[in-house]
Amino acid sequence: MDSDRAWNRFRAAAPALAACIVVGAPLAAGDRAAAAQWKPEKPVEIVALNAPGGGSDRIARIFVKLLQERRLVPVPVSVVNRPGGGGAIAYNYINQRPGDGHVLALGGRAILTNHIVGQGPSYNDVTPVVTLFDEYISVTVKPISPIRSGKQLVDFMKRDPTVMTFGIATSLGNPNHQGVAAAFRAAGLDLKKMKSVIFASGGAATTAMLGGHIDVVPISVAFGASLLRNGQVRIIAVTAPKRLSGVLADVPTWREQGYDAVVSTWRSLIGPRGMTNAQIAYWEGVIQRVLETDEWKRELELNFWINAYKGSMETRKHMAEDNEGVKAFLVDLGLAR
Repeated sequence: MDSDRAWNRFRAAAPALAACIVVGAPLAAGDRAAAAQWKPEKPVEIVALNAPGGGSDRIARIFVKLLQERRLVPVPVSVVNRPGGGGAIAYNYINQRPGDGHVLALGGRAILTNHIVGQGPSYNDVTPVVTLFDEYISVTVKPISPIRSGKQLVDFMKRDPTVMTFGIATSLGNPNHQGVAAAFRAAGLDLKKMKSVIFASGGAATTAMLGGHIDVVPISVAFGASLLRNGQVRIIAVTAPKRLSGVLADVPTWREQGYDAVVSTWRSLIGPRGMTNAQIAYWEGVIQRVLETDEWKRELELNFWINAYKGSMETRKHMAEDNEGVKAFLVDLGLAR
């Protein structure tokens, strides 16, 4: 009897349930269609965080070249340089256009370090769009430098931690800085005694080093490899967990030299706050098409980049997780509490 009454109630409610299902389905489809329909209607800017010649600038120009050659977007795309503040100027620049899908910054892990030390917006104040790849750091000196290895550099610093001057692009505590500081920390050195000079780009820091104004410059392995090919620098260590290939095959890791210092940095495209799901979905799709090209795959190999694609949600989650480890490192550097 009870089962009969339950069945009758279900039959009476069934038309209403069916109506809800039918009405709800077109709304979901409409949302997907709206997301698929957004596309840029005016020129797009890819903002580099440093001056021409720096890591963000080089990557941005490679990326824009592929967008244009493959005609993956229906509007012109250009690189805009906004150096300064370790990226803070660039992020503030894009955030002047909230909700605008026509401007993206080629950023990276330094957005975490800058905010922790009070020099820029949080990753929560912008829109992470995608993560492109990870890369390691190379520690460079002049070809005629008396420093011939990472271990020798540590020995110099043990005798006198103020004897060497480091050129850091583009802010204290960022992955470049960590590329040497991580080894010094592993060696038990007082990181607060490092003498560091901030530059607007890795190119500017390298120029100062070649001019004899500073002693050591940690830069991305891609940039370091390009300088090594031209005989402009000596690379005394890389922050990878194992040796890299090609022109860097003879360069020992920090680990090989006795210091457990592995440092990588991710590179991401970051939009202004308030971007819509439709805008994010559009750029995720376009970027995936770029990453599938043979040209991009060659760039990965040539520049020792490690494919680490993540969509917007995964990128934001990864930033939140990485933020804790970065803060702990900055405390050791005396840059955070």
